Amino acid sequence: MRTRHLGTALLATGALLLTTAACGGNDTGSSGSAAAPRTIKAVDGCGRGSWTDPSDLATDREPARCASGAPAPVKLAKPRKLTVATGTLSAEYVAPLEMAVEKGEFKKEGLDVTLKVLPTPDALPLLAKGDIDAQWAAPEAAVMNGILGGFDIKWVAGNFSPDPKSKSGLWVRLKNGESASHVPMAGRKMGTMIGKGSVISYPMNTALKKHGGGLDKIQFQQLGSADVLTALQNGGVDSAWLLDPVWRKVDGDKRYAFLGGQPLGEPLGGLLFGPNLLSEDPDAGVAFLRAYIRTVNTYFAGDYKKDPAFVTELATLLKTDKKVLESTPSLRMDWEIRAGTTDRLQKAYAAAGVSKGDPLPESRTVDRKLYEEAVGHKP
Repeated sequence: MRTRHLGTALLATGALLLTTAACGGNDTGSSGSAAAPRTIKAVDGCGRGSWTDPSDLATDREPARCASGAPAPVKLAKPRKLTVATGTLSAEYVAPLEMAVEKGEFKKEGLDVTLKVLPTPDALPLLAKGDIDAQWAAPEAAVMNGILGGFDIKWVAGNFSPDPKSKSGLWVRLKNGESASHVPMAGRKMGTMIGKGSVISYPMNTALKKHGGGLDKIQFQQLGSADVLTALQNGGVDSAWLLDPVWRKVDGDKRYAFLGGQPLGEPLGGLLFGPNLLSEDPDAGVAFLRAYIRTVNTYFAGDYKKDPAFVTELATLLKTDKKVLESTPSLRMDWEIRAGTTDRLQKAYAAAGVSKGDPLPESRTVDRKLYEEAVGHKP
């Protein structure tokens, strides 16, 4: 979810427009728009609870779920090799993909999946050209600008939303006389390792506006991951966007206040597909999503950190300290995409001054049809 080199991504995007225009954006929002509509069949273990209305933005909405082990694998007649880019293999939100590889869920579908660490700016043009098949990232400003320029890329599945107990997000150091209920943010300096083109711009802008600020009314100072908290504590910046588990260092300290984080119940990232899985081989695209969804239902359906043995396994998989994982609440893994999320993201990008052209309609940015087919939901 981090765009640290937005300018690089935009340059790469522009350089590829001529080579990708011939396979440019699909205005219908459906996979394989030139082909006949795909048949959606009922899926055992995936009943009414396997789908929620995309327009439901309730913060207490329960994420969609099938039974454990569902949807069952449907092995492709011909095996496929797929390459999926991800910015990291150590973050908890990547765990479902890594667990799917570890547990052989992709292999059950006839997929040989390789997870390749690549920053978003490097992966995006490769996805558009078909040199990689999918990207575990987010519909960041660089992605929106690329689609506007002709890239055949869509957001096809969500990843997670935070637990209500999480305080990953915007923290401010209070001045004398200030209270957490109202902190004048206009003119303050914010430290962040996340650029303005990141999806975090959306919740950040929302939190700032509640306190008289906004992305256009504060100063940004981009810092390394190890420096954000230090700068907040020593006065180098007035506020900071603190990620898991860093916010634990200031939680409970009356000198700091939490102003807001990612919206509850609204994933801001997940899987991006390019032309390979959107239109050229949607069977493989559905198979990939089926394995991902099955992994969520089997291993990440609820509060997965209640199981000490699983946390140990997860810590080993992510190559991280078990105590670090246990220090924050379980993520709410969620493969669905809420209605209007990319509209809200684009408004934030416009406020941050990192978007190009007119806002794209959701039909150009999102495709829910593949995960609907995977769970047997007929819209």
